[in-house]
Amino acid sequence: MLDDFFMRAMIGGVGIALVSGPLGCFIVWRRMAYFGDTMSHAALLGIALSLMLNLMPFWGVFSISIVIALALYGLEKLDRLSSDTLLGILSHASLAIGLIALSFMTWLRVDVMSLLFGDILSINKGDLTLIWSGGAIVLLLLFFNWRTLLASTVSHDIAAAEGMPIKRANLIFILLIALVIAVAMKLIGALLITSLLIIPAAAARQFARSPESMALLAALAACCSTILGLNISLVWDSNPGPSIVLGAFLIFLISLAMAPIVRSFRKN
Repeated sequence: MLDDFFMRAMIGGVGIALVSGPLGCFIVWRRMAYFGDTMSHAALLGIALSLMLNLMPFWGVFSISIVIALALYGLEKLDRLSSDTLLGILSHASLAIGLIALSFMTWLRVDVMSLLFGDILSINKGDLTLIWSGGAIVLLLLFFNWRTLLASTVSHDIAAAEGMPIKRANLIFILLIALVIAVAMKLIGALLITSLLIIPAAAARQFARSPESMALLAALAACCSTILGLNISLVWDSNPGPSIVLGAFLIFLISLAMAPIVRSFRKN
């Protein structure tokens, strides 16, 4: 019989996986992996802010993620630096500032390793409520903005010509990424959040025949990654956060091996 803390970790991990899979598809389609890294690194600065102001970590991470996203949006208009350069600057600067801020808080005992790599086994019932309620909000907003986001991903100009609310949809998309990162921070940590968004989506891409099927397969792959990773952690007594990422990577490798076989069956 598995302990309660392990079951809570499993339920919380699956809750995040159901959201990160479909959202990760847009990150893959739009080639925004570096953007996700920047947002996740900024989460550590959000933790430092929440500790300074005695707030829930969720609100600090969410606030800083929004600020970083808006800063990037404003800096891109200057046309002096490329997007990947700006992302690199914001990513490493926010991570460094967050670590330095935490080091100055001598009155607090902060487990930096759990912030960087997560502590999914410590989640409680309140965390589960936050994960599943936040996940439901993300999925609802993604559902209602799916058509606009998909159209602007395929062709920004055509979507604009058809009068779709692209700016609003893109802003909502950024907010959704920030929300998922804020919720998932405790589970797999600042350095590993993006991997749960990208790797399952990349695995699902090998078999998907439509955007909708890819979103469903990505959610399934993310759930399997979480379950596999937690069991790896249980057997090997390893850190659960990196173990979940390892589980996702193993599923990705399996998808690469099975993709040619699946394609040959479809042709026949």
